Amino acid sequence: MFKLKNAFLGSALVGAIVVSGSFGTYSWFTSQTNASGEITNGTLEINNSQDMQTKIIEATGFAPSQLKYGEWLKIENTGDMDAYLKATYNQSLSTDVPLDAYKVGYIAYKFSEGQEMTEDILEESRIYLDQLFKGTTNEVTQAAKTIAPGVEMIVGFVEGAEAEPAAKGMAGKPKMLLGDGSKEGEKHEFWQLNDDQYIDLSFAIKLDENAGNEYQGVTYSSNLNVTAKQMDDGAKY
Repeated sequence: MFKLKNAFLGSALVGAIVVSGSFGTYSWFTSQTNASGEITNGTLEINNSQDMQTKIIEATGFAPSQLKYGEWLKIENTGDMDAYLKATYNQSLSTDVPLDAYKVGYIAYKFSEGQEMTEDILEESRIYLDQLFKGTTNEVTQAAKTIAPGVEMIVGFVEGAEAEPAAKGMAGKPKMLLGDGSKEGEKHEFWQLNDDQYIDLSFAIKLDENAGNEYQGVTYSSNLNVTAKQMDDGAKY
């Protein structure tokens, strides 16, 4: 069997040489193709990555039962990616008295590209805030409303999530959430900001009518921190 296999192999090899020889000489040729690609990460930023220059609110000689309206703050998605916003309202007092005496409400409008704040909306916002503080002083659920095609509005008291330990033993919540960055739940849909949208937001603060003499000379300080997360399940802040 070994000799027989070698014989067949030798015959096939000879035949191949004869056949190739009958067609003359030839050379090998090459073929080439190219492919390229690139991935550029999207830009996720708010307010061109700059702090808002407008103050939330400013007042001197603030007295019990007074209600002070703040300036309008713009939260604009200046990147090219849609985002979930985590908006945290931080407050503190210069002395060791309860924070509960200060009630914080807000109103916010979400606009799409090409829309803007009007005098009618500004007048409406003051009415909504007046009604808010004249009513119950308990925390209320945020209620988003559509006031014009493509324009959403939300109004309510600043709600607390998990309160951090009160500084210096002060009663109240030093840290409160407006939007928690989630994509679930009706009240948080307002804080989902597409790349062509922005939010105009204003706060109002009222000092309780029963605040005593211990609140004289007290300075109330507040800070709004807004962070954004891209709309992806695996994304992080």
